[in-house]
Amino acid sequence: MTTEATALAKETETSGLTLDYIGGLESQYVMQTYARQPVMFVRGKGSTLFDDKGKAYTDFISGIGVNVLGYDHPVMRRVLREQASLLHTSNLYYHLYQGQLAERLAKASGLDRVFFANTGTETMEGAMKLARAYQKRRGHADQFEFVSLTNSFHGRSFGALSLTAQQKYREPFEPLVPGVRFIDADDFVAARDAITDKTAAIVIETIQGEGGIYPISDDFLKFVRARCDETGALLILDEVQCGLGRTGEIFAFKHTSVTPDILTVAKPLGMGIPLGAFMATQAVAEGLRPGDHGSTFGGGPLACRMSLEFMKLLEDGGLMQRVVEVGNYFRKKLRRLQRDLPEHIKEVRGLGLMVGVELNFPGANIVHRMRERGFLLNCTHDVTLRFLPPYIITKGEIKALVEALAEVIPAEAEAAAIAAGGTPRP
Repeated sequence: MTTEATALAKETETSGLTLDYIGGLESQYVMQTYARQPVMFVRGKGSTLFDDKGKAYTDFISGIGVNVLGYDHPVMRRVLREQASLLHTSNLYYHLYQGQLAERLAKASGLDRVFFANTGTETMEGAMKLARAYQKRRGHADQFEFVSLTNSFHGRSFGALSLTAQQKYREPFEPLVPGVRFIDADDFVAARDAITDKTAAIVIETIQGEGGIYPISDDFLKFVRARCDETGALLILDEVQCGLGRTGEIFAFKHTSVTPDILTVAKPLGMGIPLGAFMATQAVAEGLRPGDHGSTFGGGPLACRMSLEFMKLLEDGGLMQRVVEVGNYFRKKLRRLQRDLPEHIKEVRGLGLMVGVELNFPGANIVHRMRERGFLLNCTHDVTLRFLPPYIITKGEIKALVEALAEVIPAEAEAAAIAAGGTPRP
C-alpha cells in the first residue's frame, strides 16, 4: 500500500465514513435497484482505483465504459477545475463549446446534425422521437413501428426499454410501447419481413454489449441498410457502449460498409460528466423543429468542454492506435488462455478494448474472486465476462489479469460443478 493510500484509509476510518456506515445509509434510504459489490472506492489514479482501506484494484470495466482515460488524467483535471469556476447556462443561450463539439462529432461520423442529452437512454428516446417525427413530416404517419434485435439492450426508460429484447429487464414494466418487433441478428429473411412500409426505424447495437459482446456482421448490416432504403425506414445504430474509440475506430460502424441515418453515443463522451448525443443526416434531422425536443442540462458548458478535450485526445493524440495495439494483445492472451482451458472457456470475442469471454458456466463468482485479487470486471448475460478497460491500460496490467484468470476460472468451474451435483476432479 502506498503512503498516500495508507493516509486515505486512515482518514476514512477516522471520519467514520466506512463501508459499513455508508452501506447502512444506503440500505435505509436509497431505493434498492443495485446489487452493489461490497467495496467503496475513494480515489483513482491511471487505471487503478483505491478503496476506503487503501487497497488497490486494476479497473477493467472503467465505470461500464465511461472512464476511458482512467482516473486523475491531467488534462481532464485541469479542464474540470477551470470550467467549474465559470458558469452553467441553459440551452436558451449560446456558449463556447457546444457548437465546436457538434462540429467534431458531425465530421467524425459523416452525419450532419447533433442533439445533446445527458445519458445513453435519453439519446435513444430522442432518436425514436426523431424517427417518428421524420416519417410523419414526410407524409408517412402510418410508418411508426420499430424493429429491434433479440439479445439487445437500449436503455431503461420506457421507449428505450421497449426496444430492449431481454425479458429480465422488460417483465416488471410490461405492457410497454406497442409496435415493436424483434428479430435475430443474421436472420436475413426475418429482417426482410419485419422491415416494411410501416417501419419508422430499425435499431441495432453495432456491437451488442449487455447481450454478451456480439459484433453484428457487415453482411447483415448491409442487407438491413438496403432494406431500409427500399421501404423508407431509417437505420439507427446504438453506439452508446461501443462508440468513441472503444473498438479502435472513432465509431464501431466505421469497421463496416454502412452509414446510419441516426447514431447514438454517450458513456465516455463527457468523461464522467453526464453527456450523450444523437446525430442524424440533414434530411432526417429536419424532422425535429424548435420546441419538439429539448434538455435542460444536455450539452452544458462543463460537459461539452470536457468532451471537446476528450475528442481532441482521441482523434489527435494517438489513442485509437493504442486501443488497436493493446486490444490485439489482450485478445491474443485471452485466446491462449482459451486454448489452455477449452473445457471452461467457450469463446473470446470483441474488437479493440471491448472484449467478452464466454464461459461454459455462470461467471458471477469469478467477478467476486477477481475483485478479491484486485481486479475489477463484470459478468453479463450470466456467462460472459465483459472487459471495458480504460484506453490507457498497459500490457503489464493485462498480463497480470490473465494470469489471475488462469487460476480463478478452473477453481470456480470446479466449484460450480460441485454445486450442480457433480464431483471434483481427482
